[in-house]
Formats: sequence, C-alpha cells, structure tokens
Amino acid sequence: MIVLGIETSCDETSVALVEDNKVLANLVYSQISTHKKFGGVVPEIAAREHLKKLPALFNQLLTETQVDMMQVDGIAVTKGPGLIGALLVGVSFAKGLALRYRKKLVGVNHIVGHVYANHLVYPELKPPYVVLMVSGGHTLILKTEDDFSVKLLGRSVDDAVGEAFDKIARLLGLGYPGGPEIDKIAKTGNPKAFNFPRPKMHDSDYDFSFSGLKTSVLYEIKRLQASNVSELPISDLAASAQEAMIDVLLYKVTKAAKDNNVRKIVLAGGVAANSRLREKLNEYTSEFEFYIPPLEFCSDNAAMIARAGLELLKNGVDHGLMLEPVPNLFEMDEIAIG
Repeated sequence: MIVLGIETSCDETSVALVEDNKVLANLVYSQISTHKKFGGVVPEIAAREHLKKLPALFNQLLTETQVDMMQVDGIAVTKGPGLIGALLVGVSFAKGLALRYRKKLVGVNHIVGHVYANHLVYPELKPPYVVLMVSGGHTLILKTEDDFSVKLLGRSVDDAVGEAFDKIARLLGLGYPGGPEIDKIAKTGNPKAFNFPRPKMHDSDYDFSFSGLKTSVLYEIKRLQASNVSELPISDLAASAQEAMIDVLLYKVTKAAKDNNVRKIVLAGGVAANSRLREKLNEYTSEFEFYIPPLEFCSDNAAMIARAGLELLKNGVDHGLMLEPVPNLFEMDEIAIG
C-alpha cells in the first residue's frame, strides 16, 4: 500500500510517499528562517508559506519518486491539532487531490503521527509501550495499548517543554528556536552550576510544569546582574536549565512505564532530537528499551502522517471530502489516531 502524506500543522510544509514502512521520499520545507526575526511562528505568514510551497513540493515529490498518482492507494493529511490557517491549507489541498484522482482520504491526529514516526524505523515495535511526546506545543506521556488505542497518562499543566526552551533561550539572548540553541551552547556549560528546581518531579501523577523553572532562570539572571558580574555565564545557565527539564522528563516517563508494567519507551516530537536527552537515556537502559526516531523524523514531517494514515486506510477508514481541520483536536478527542 502506497500512501501520500501531507503535513501543514505549523511551520513545516511537508509531503511524503510511504509504502508500508518504507519511505519513498519525505520532502520538508522549514519556515524557521521566515519566522526567526519575529521570535516565534506568525500564523498568517505560516499559512501563506504553506499555500506557496505545497503545490511545488507535491510536484517535486512525484518527479523524484517517479510514482504516478494512480499507484497511490490513499491520502493522509494532518487534521489537527495545529494552527487553523495552516491546517486549512493542507486539508484543502488534500481534498483537491482526493477529488481529482478519486482517492480515499483520511485525517490524522498530528500527535499520533509523531508516535508513528517510530514505526517507520522500528517495524518490530508493537504495543503496549509508553510514549514521551515532547515538542513546542505538547509535553505528554501516553500509553499505546493497541494500534488504535492511545491513553493519556500525563501532560504539562502550563508550558510545553519546547515552549519553555524557547522562553529560556530568549532570556539568555539566544536565537529561535530555543531548543537547538540551548542544546548547542549547553555542551560547553556545567549542568550542575545552578540548582534549578525540578517542578512536580516527585508528585504522584505524571503531569509536568515548566513555567516555574523559567521564572527561576529569570530570577537567577537578575541576581547575577545585580551582583555586577562582568559577563553572564550563559552556557552554565543553559546547561543547568536543560538538565532540570530533562531530569523531570525522564523521571516521569520511567515512573509511568514502571507503574504500568511496560518496558518499552518511545520518544516522539521535536525535543526528542535533544542530544542531552538522548545521552541520559543510557542511565536507564538496564531497565527499559528505548525507541528513538532519527533526527529527520523528530520534527514535523509528512512521512509520519502517511504511516499513521496507513493504519486507518488498511482498516477501511475513509473520511472523504467531509474532512475538516480541528485545531483543538487534542482537547476534543483526547488521543485518537484520526
């Protein structure tokens, strides 16, 4: 089965062709350079960029793979959660293709798409497993019980971890997006230089909170400035803040796995690319099996959407031309594949 995937939930425009677990091509146009000067994603600009890039990427995809649309079994598109304008562009484009080529069309939950990125590289991966979903918009702990049942165990009660990275990077005068900037500069810093708090780390639940950590970094910067230091220890501050966040993430997800008698832990989302997070997994390998997507499948991409859509199509799902984007899909449907 060959599936065309389309992803336009935020600031990456992506199209892909996936045949079972094999990625024939996965094209991604990142808008980071466009939004960098604003310090974050501007929704109207993001939608306009998708509108400009999507048709060209689609034509490039067919040219590179030499796949004819008549060979494609179905189309999978991100229906939410995400920015409504950006989602509308992708869903509308997918509908046009479905109508023109008479193809089945399924809408995919973006969060579950990130989980399915792992199935592209670990075809042996089978439920049950626990997922640490970490991105700019979401920090979640999920339990996948079967291919269509994903249970929410915990979530951030305020900032997502990627959002916290962005805000702390801004406080430190670093660039956007904050996660990669902090990851890079923290390599030269001391993660024990500052004892930042680990909010909710030892609570009985699996929820997160990162806004207080961000405030602690702000107060530490003000304290240092008041002491008339000649130069802020940016790398130490970055390394210490990063360490605090990662400690909480790993403690919570391993606790969830133990409590649910699961040995397999899957990472998903853009923050899964963090090098320190990946490094610290080694401390837990005697107890758990970790599944970590390669870097190209951590950030938003259409291959993961196609792979999740494949499951829906194999089970006879066809949302058809009635499909509509749902920007607050997570709040409405909890976690469903589509």
